[in-house]
Amino acid sequence: MSDLYILDQPALVAFCTSLQGTPWLALDTEFIREQTYYPQPGLIQVASADRVANIDLMALPSLDPLLERLYDPTITKLLHAGQQDLEIFFHLRGAVPAPVFDTQLAALVLGQGDQIGYASLVRRMLGVELDKAHTRADWRRRPLEPEWLRYAADDVRYLPELYRQQRTALEERGWLDALAEDFQRLCHPDRYRLQPWESWRRIRQHSRLHGVQRAVLRELAAWREEQASTHDRPRRWILDDAVLIELTRQMPKTMEDLQRIRGLPSATVQRKGEMLLARIAAARAEPPEQWPTSSRRPILTSDQAAQVDVLLTLIAARANQYNIPLRSVANREDVERLLIGEDSPLRHGWRAALVGRELQAGLDDDFSH
Repeated sequence: MSDLYILDQPALVAFCTSLQGTPWLALDTEFIREQTYYPQPGLIQVASADRVANIDLMALPSLDPLLERLYDPTITKLLHAGQQDLEIFFHLRGAVPAPVFDTQLAALVLGQGDQIGYASLVRRMLGVELDKAHTRADWRRRPLEPEWLRYAADDVRYLPELYRQQRTALEERGWLDALAEDFQRLCHPDRYRLQPWESWRRIRQHSRLHGVQRAVLRELAAWREEQASTHDRPRRWILDDAVLIELTRQMPKTMEDLQRIRGLPSATVQRKGEMLLARIAAARAEPPEQWPTSSRRPILTSDQAAQVDVLLTLIAARANQYNIPLRSVANREDVERLLIGEDSPLRHGWRAALVGRELQAGLDDDFSH
């Protein structure tokens, strides 16, 4: 498999022309994000059956020839832990390349490791030891060192063989179509679209807040998301999560109150204090029916609770059979929702193929009798 380093438009056009008719392409990106809200890509790596290309975004006037191939629905894009890579393309074009095959997700389903890294999977499946010394490289710096380019090329060089072996194993189990549903969800644009009003749910301590506090957190988290995206700065540079929680708990009303918030920089108080107070006041003025809520757990009878225990035991046995962590298959709430007929992850994708459909059939049979 020969390596290319593409720095000019004619070379990109020639490479992309050679890809016509291919059924799959291995894909990866190198980017930096430490000081920005949006990922800043520096390199795109693409592998076909006979070559690997490092494509230099910073040297090319247009990526259109490449995007034409990547957005071709007849070509499967092979990635490993590909969500951040797909996010880059969403920001480039407002859509996500599809269809995809993610070797990290396939590895979970095949019992090859939970959230296993690419290098570890290559070592486990192919016996190849990869050099990961350049994981933290600045991919926007030029020129790129030759060893950096070799490192980047290796990130797609072995994806085709991982795909071949994993696809065969999934076909043997009859799970390939089921996993395709999970891959489709990975390509859904809502995963990558800016949704400030939902950003409060990503804050770890949000579940400890109740009532109007959640309204305040939603308002402040949305404000932070808007500021971070507008100014292209990391969220933590606008306000740290711990400060958001403290603001939510204390709900200050005056500038003096704000100045007493632990961890809130004085410069932020001076520049943004009035805005923060206005957002807090607006949230406090909302009627209770508008306060955000987490999904409510189902209320079960004692018999149903006992049945959930039985189902969890069955799921644990099946997960252990295939060397999949139980936590990756289902939690108690997932089983409760399946039991009472609500939507549940066990009704979809690989979880349904592993055990969900079997459980549902048993529940339907019990109900019919």
